[in-house]
Amino acid sequence: MAARAGLDAAGLIKFIKNSKGFDRVLEKVKILSVGGGKCSAEMKVDESHTNPMGGLHGGLSATLVDCISTYALMSKFEGPNVSVDIHMSYLKGATIGDEILIDANVVRSGKTLAFLDVEIKNKGSGAILVKGSHTKFLVQ
Repeated sequence: MAARAGLDAAGLIKFIKNSKGFDRVLEKVKILSVGGGKCSAEMKVDESHTNPMGGLHGGLSATLVDCISTYALMSKFEGPNVSVDIHMSYLKGATIGDEILIDANVVRSGKTLAFLDVEIKNKGSGAILVKGSHTKFLVQ
């Protein structure tokens, strides 16, 4: 199957809202822009996003890296894909009330693999909280 042109912002938002699976944990994420292999989003951290110590849960951060980078890829390649590797570096924490920005970028995509990078930043200070890299297998 040949790759088609990717989803636009409206199509992506519809895709997320219609999700019945795990992606529903992203219901409070606002997509700011998507296109050309990039996706930007923002979210205000609330209690449902935290670990028992009151910080942004590492598992949610990993989900943000997984999903937002996949949305960046979907804006460029609208075909089946599967995660091969996800790497996370947790640099700084976020707490309830913090606003965060999630920026994902397709670094390179070939015939079978795509390499994606993500930064999660504190919206107010610009501090990088999490750096993630994500490799996806592109099903042809």
